[in-house]
Amino acid sequence: MNRGLRTLVGAQFLSAFGDNAVLFTVIAMSLQAGGRGAWYIPALQSAFLVAFVTLTPWVGALADRYPKPRVLLAANLIKVLGALAIFMGVDPLLGYALIGVGAASYSPAKYGIIPELTETQNLVRANGWVEGATIAAILFGTVAGARLADRSIDGALLTVMVLFLISGAATTFLPRGPSRPPLASEKPAWSNLIAWMKDLLSSQRARLILLALSLFWACAATLRVVLVAWAPEVLGSQSASDIADLTFFMAIGIVVGAALVPRLIPLDRVRRTRFSAYLMGALFLLLALVHDLWTAKLILLCIGICGGIFVVPLNAAIQETGHATIGSGSAVAVQNFFQNSAILISMGLYSLAAARGVSSIPTILGLGILVCLMTLIVAWRLPKVPAPRHRP
Repeated sequence: MNRGLRTLVGAQFLSAFGDNAVLFTVIAMSLQAGGRGAWYIPALQSAFLVAFVTLTPWVGALADRYPKPRVLLAANLIKVLGALAIFMGVDPLLGYALIGVGAASYSPAKYGIIPELTETQNLVRANGWVEGATIAAILFGTVAGARLADRSIDGALLTVMVLFLISGAATTFLPRGPSRPPLASEKPAWSNLIAWMKDLLSSQRARLILLALSLFWACAATLRVVLVAWAPEVLGSQSASDIADLTFFMAIGIVVGAALVPRLIPLDRVRRTRFSAYLMGALFLLLALVHDLWTAKLILLCIGICGGIFVVPLNAAIQETGHATIGSGSAVAVQNFFQNSAILISMGLYSLAAARGVSSIPTILGLGILVCLMTLIVAWRLPKVPAPRHRP
């Protein structure tokens, strides 16, 4: 790695670490307060995701129009404001929503600057470093944030703000790179996104794969939030650290599954992912029956492995289809829109169910049944041979 790429990887690690640490800080606040209902945590996650859905058409153009280091710095400062608002006593729903605005703005600039920092032949390796930093930040930010918050909420929030500021300061050392002024003939952002959707969704294979990916991330995100209610209810967990340990095992499983899948499922055999999805659904059902901590951790690890095996080939299939039609970057934008919309809907539904008194165990059972049923539908309709591809 050159110095610019090392700087980006370090800034990304700190920023993503803070994103996950602040989530478990707010979870700790909720557990310690005891007055908020089970609906509050899924509502919190929904507040974070609203920006990822509503700002999708604009954040990519923003990253192209202005120097990307400036966008990365601004995004980190927005995150600082969100954490500061929580620290000052503003409802965490509002503060975490503001952090979501920063995160949504940060993502396209983070990926868009990589080609400006390295040669074309090193792009895959560079993306791997950035993704590795993100995964490490999710793992360590989840655990460290929960442990800090169990000791001191104020201390955890101050630590998060310092991390965002250091990350923002680091981005000022990145090369500014080119900016692109708006074109006179440029379409409105939503028009572009809708056009990309129409082109990509004209393929039955792409439609079904997007459905499967959206389902996976919606169920994974919902399970992560359901664990906040399930762990105290079933395992007797009383701290954010205990809950963070459970999500840590699921995240480790996704990393393991992603590492294993290239040996198991080549791109032209993407239908094989259905077997890992069926097993994942069965593991959801088994988790609902468990009352032992280490058995639960083992099942969550296996759910993560199945998830990694399931999602990586489907991501590659969408990128391949997008590259041959609307372009891989546009396909990723469409994919992110559908996935974040699905997560937002699932969070909203779970929040409503929790507010009406539905407990965590029926929710986990419902997730398992949904995974198995939707996998059966997608596998039945997904073409065995990809349709011929073309770029218009």
